[in-house]
Amino acid sequence: MKNSTLSTILNIVLLIAVVVLFVLHFSSRTPGGSAVATTGTKAVPAGNFKIAYFEVDSIQNHFDYYKQIVSELDTKNQANQKVLGEMKNAFVAKYQELQKIGASLTPAEQQARQQELSNIENALRGKEKMMSDEMQDIQFRKMQDVKKKIEDYLKEYNKDKGYAYVFSSSVDLMYLKDSSYDITQDVVKGLNALYPKKK
Repeated sequence: MKNSTLSTILNIVLLIAVVVLFVLHFSSRTPGGSAVATTGTKAVPAGNFKIAYFEVDSIQNHFDYYKQIVSELDTKNQANQKVLGEMKNAFVAKYQELQKIGASLTPAEQQARQQELSNIENALRGKEKMMSDEMQDIQFRKMQDVKKKIEDYLKEYNKDKGYAYVFSSSVDLMYLKDSSYDITQDVVKGLNALYPKKK
């Protein structure tokens, strides 16, 4: 299964946050030239603005709950592929049987066999689409659950840290990062403590 869904969601959030920061930074300068950030009715000096980040791939590789979700999705996908494989094999067997005995069948029997093949093929396509749609829905809900757990943990984590923003780091969007603001280890450790691996 692709691990890019969580990364894509987090990258979108990151991009929006960067745009907001850009607007706040360049639209909130006082006449004297010193930058201030406005939050509601309160002006906060720019020097007090704290940002942290965490590495998405580290969450994917070390957050036990996430790895468990990926494993469950892989197991379900394999079960689906097994069912579809059996249906495809049944279709191929019927098709090969018709090829062998087709010449000895009456036109009515041939037509009945072809209709049977068509019904099996339609059922296979319907089942394949249903399973694909179901997997996409489950994957989306599970990844949203992972994202919510990360967000909830970061809210608690940030109560005494005072970060204005916590970003997920992505090669596509992060061009410079100071590792002193990297909170990845804290996030992984905290998430695993809150959501331990099921036995």
